[in-house]
Amino acid sequence: MSTYVYGIAPADRKLPDGIEGIGDPPRPVRAVRGGGLVALCSDATTGKRAERRDLLAHQHVVIEAGREGPVLPLRFGRISPDDATVAAILEEHHDIYAERLRALDGKDEFNLKVHHDEEAVLHAVLADDPDLMTRHAAGRTPGDGAHEEGRTPEELLARAVADRERTDADLVERTLAPYAAATVRRPEGAGSLADLSFLVERERRDEFLEAVRALHQEHEHLREQVMGPLPPYSFVEEA
Repeated sequence: MSTYVYGIAPADRKLPDGIEGIGDPPRPVRAVRGGGLVALCSDATTGKRAERRDLLAHQHVVIEAGREGPVLPLRFGRISPDDATVAAILEEHHDIYAERLRALDGKDEFNLKVHHDEEAVLHAVLADDPDLMTRHAAGRTPGDGAHEEGRTPEELLARAVADRERTDADLVERTLAPYAAATVRRPEGAGSLADLSFLVERERRDEFLEAVRALHQEHEHLREQVMGPLPPYSFVEEA
C-alpha cells in the first residue's frame, strides 16, 4: 500500500500515543526515519475523493506533532509509493529540510484577510477629498451634469475606492510586517483587499495581535479576520 505523508520533523520527535490520520476507519500514524529526520506517515487511502474528515485529520496530525517542536507541514494529499521511498527522500534532501525546520522553529503562521466596511470607506474617501465630496453631492442634485474626464461622480468615487483598496493593502502589510519573521501576500479573494500570511515568533504573538487591533482602531473602515496560530504552510516550499 502507498504511504501518505503529513509532514517532516527532526528525528527525535515523539508522536503522541495513538494518533490517527486520514481514512475511514482512521489509519494510525507512524514515523518513517531517514537521514536524521522523521516523516509523519500512515497508509494511504485510495479510490475515493478526499472528505472533510480527512482534511481535518491531516491538520490534526501536523498540529499535534508540532507541539514539541517545528514540523515542516506538507500540503494535503502527498502520497509516496512506500516507506522506503520516503526514507530515501529524507536522506537525499536532509540539508534542505533541516534548514527549513530551523527557520520555522518557535514560529506559527497567522493568516489575515482584510476588507473594507463599504459605508465606512465611502465616508473615509470623501472626507479625504473635499473636491470629490462636492462632486459626489452635486451628482445627486437634479439638473447638475458636471462631470470630469467624461466620468460621472459615481465613477470617480468608485475609482477613488479602488485606489484606497491598494493603498490600504500596502498599509496593512507595512504596519504588521515588523512584527513577523516573514510575510506572504496572496492574490486577493472575492471581497477582500488583502490576504496576508505572517510567520510570527511565539513570544511575539500577543504583540502581533495587539498591532492588528490597533490597526483597526486607527482605521475603522478596515475589517480584519485573523486565523491562527496555524501550521506554517505558507512558508514551506514544496517538499
